[in-house]
Amino acid sequence: MAGVYLSFPFCAQKCTFCNFASGVFAPELERRYLEALRADLAAFSWPWLPETVYLGGGSPNRIPDRELARLLALIPGRPWREATIEATPGAITPELARAWREAGIGRVSLGVQSFVQVEIARTGRRHTAARVAGDVALLRAAGIDNFNIDLIAGLPGQTAATWRESLDWVERLAAPHVSVYMLEVDEDSRLGAEILRGGSRYGAAAIPPEELVVELYGAAIERLASVGVAQYEISNFARPERESIHNLKYWKLEPYAGFGADAHSYDGSARRRNVETPEEYVDHMEHGDSPCVETLPARHGEERFYLGLRLRSGMRPTAEEWLRFEAPIARFAAEGLLETDGVTLRLTDRGVLLSNEVFQEFLD
Repeated sequence: MAGVYLSFPFCAQKCTFCNFASGVFAPELERRYLEALRADLAAFSWPWLPETVYLGGGSPNRIPDRELARLLALIPGRPWREATIEATPGAITPELARAWREAGIGRVSLGVQSFVQVEIARTGRRHTAARVAGDVALLRAAGIDNFNIDLIAGLPGQTAATWRESLDWVERLAAPHVSVYMLEVDEDSRLGAEILRGGSRYGAAAIPPEELVVELYGAAIERLASVGVAQYEISNFARPERESIHNLKYWKLEPYAGFGADAHSYDGSARRRNVETPEEYVDHMEHGDSPCVETLPARHGEERFYLGLRLRSGMRPTAEEWLRFEAPIARFAAEGLLETDGVTLRLTDRGVLLSNEVFQEFLD
């Protein structure tokens, strides 16, 4: 079954680590963007009935509750199997949580990143651990008990002790789903650019060494497993039956339609990408032009491996693929990066840490 992704790239402030196409924009652009998003949804010819909806960003918790209800009313299939909204910690109120529930939202992804105050402050976020706990209580009181907590390993000043503190909070809150990302260092974020130029702003000089980041990631796998939150994808962990149904579509090559700036779509045969910025998206929609700027044929041979192998359950190569990739599979198995029972191929624990090296071998 298919899914729907809605991009809302508007934030109250830009976090130092963020390399997404999101930011702080004028309120008038935000209003026009919501109108463009409604027009885009209203004009779409649904080839299937969506079973999941995901609102990402940015900070889609900024969407006024009435506007959110209008957007979701344009998506068929309600009640969906899963409807998720990303939220900035500290932005949830009892009224907002109830409005989400009434609009069909049953899952919230909280961009916590850290529960340690000095680490939080360096990212540009303004929440506290206690405020996150309050958000979780508000969600549960509104009938939303399915939520995700994002954490980042590798933040400036992070240590094994502070990482344990964040994991302690995850256990205390009994989170049903956790995402653990290793800090990405590239020119697309302020922190990444500062690290690459050898500067010290945003705590760049206090970035933990790569060896420690790998240890933190491994510690998260062990600690979360010990409290019943098992790793099911390289960056994602869940209690039984609480895996993200929507995100599993990406890794299992199931179709989804993306709406908004920098949103992507996949229909089983082609991949499409929208214009990157909200200004471009609004301009295209207001002039009656398609916001899609790129359409490429799907490369199923490659995608089956570098997406399917992200899942800890692995993937099942075809007979032709076993023959085609016999040499690299044998080599990685000998090096302890891949394991197989002759039917399923999966990354080992060590292979997860070196997954990019493995994936490279299966790219045409």
